[in-house]
Amino acid sequence: MLMSNQYEIIALDLDGTLTNNKKEITPVVKDAIYRLRDAGKKVILASGRPTEGIYYLADELEMDKYGGYILSFNGGKIIDYKTKEVLYTQTVPERLVPAIREFLEDTHCVVNTYKNGAIYTTDPNDEYVKKEAFITKMPVIAPIDFWSEIDFGVNKFLLTAEPDYAKDITYEMANRFYGSLNIFRSEPFFIEVCPPGIDKARSLDKLLEKIGYTKEQLVACGDGYNDITMIAYAGMGVAMANGCDDVKAKAKYICPSNEEDGIADVIDKFFLAD
Repeated sequence: MLMSNQYEIIALDLDGTLTNNKKEITPVVKDAIYRLRDAGKKVILASGRPTEGIYYLADELEMDKYGGYILSFNGGKIIDYKTKEVLYTQTVPERLVPAIREFLEDTHCVVNTYKNGAIYTTDPNDEYVKKEAFITKMPVIAPIDFWSEIDFGVNKFLLTAEPDYAKDITYEMANRFYGSLNIFRSEPFFIEVCPPGIDKARSLDKLLEKIGYTKEQLVACGDGYNDITMIAYAGMGVAMANGCDDVKAKAKYICPSNEEDGIADVIDKFFLAD
């Protein structure tokens, strides 16, 4: 295991990790990230959110000025936030969109994707769509014909449904598109439909290679199922105390919760300790 001063880059999940339950970065955590930045370390915001839904947090951390990276769509897209250069992107295979549409027409799921900085949805009144809009701070658009708007490379579809139903649909859809799509729940009511082979660890590996770091120099922090791969991958995988048991099982360290400034604890312990 590396000594604390040998870690050079941190990957942070957002919801339940970087932000508290109000979806805010606390002053204590923000100060720790500023000190991390001043020490010359790099920050990656790694989330299932759409790219534009991360911008306001990146701006709050002054990444537009000091640099850093956004890994969005669970790894489906990576950008250098300072330059806005797209370093990596992968989209749902276009040939599968008609089959996805056909499958979903027989379900009660609300279908969402992202276009021009907005959430496009089949039901703007759905409570979980409103939750996604609150989390991402993105406007919601309900086109007359949702599927006619899919004239671009889709990094992911987000389906919403009641938790028990979402669990069943996730299982059915994952079987239907096994090997062709990566389908999982990021929240009990959110189903992520992503390109094959997309997860945070694989995309982090591509980013680190591109910018000249190794996984042994990486600290990765998260709380949810979509964080498991990057926590297992990193030189130091950290689970939040509020994280699920499967995440904690893969972690080398469990930090205080997102309500207890856990990320500040991680930064002080693994980056700034003497």
